[in-house]
Amino acid sequence: MAYHILLVEDDHDFRLKVKQSLQHAGFAVTESESEQQAYELARRSKFDLAIIDLIMENSDSGFTLCYHFKRDYPNMPLILLSSSTSDMDIEFSMESASERAWIKADVLLNKPIRFEQLLYGVQRLLGCLAPAGH
Repeated sequence: MAYHILLVEDDHDFRLKVKQSLQHAGFAVTESESEQQAYELARRSKFDLAIIDLIMENSDSGFTLCYHFKRDYPNMPLILLSSSTSDMDIEFSMESASERAWIKADVLLNKPIRFEQLLYGVQRLLGCLAPAGH
């Protein structure tokens, strides 16, 4: 059975590229283009992991969604994708405990991102990394 990933991203082209790459890697992917749509999908289906864009309809949509998902689905790993460094000249990190406490994501990746980086984060969080040498 394939892991089921919720991909929340408002950029259609980026979302399609990531979805196709994840499917090619063997994951089932459900797309959402907004924070509200993601809430509705999560209420109806169980997801093993969510990949969430930081800036969608609001500049804090990703933070808000991570907060609610961690509250309602505490065992679902979350990857937050941020282009804020390049878009708004604001940088986020998860290096300190206080930053990890308010960001509520398990992994924070800055765009532009190589798919290999994202795939590694997904596999690590789901516990499906191949052993070294395989």
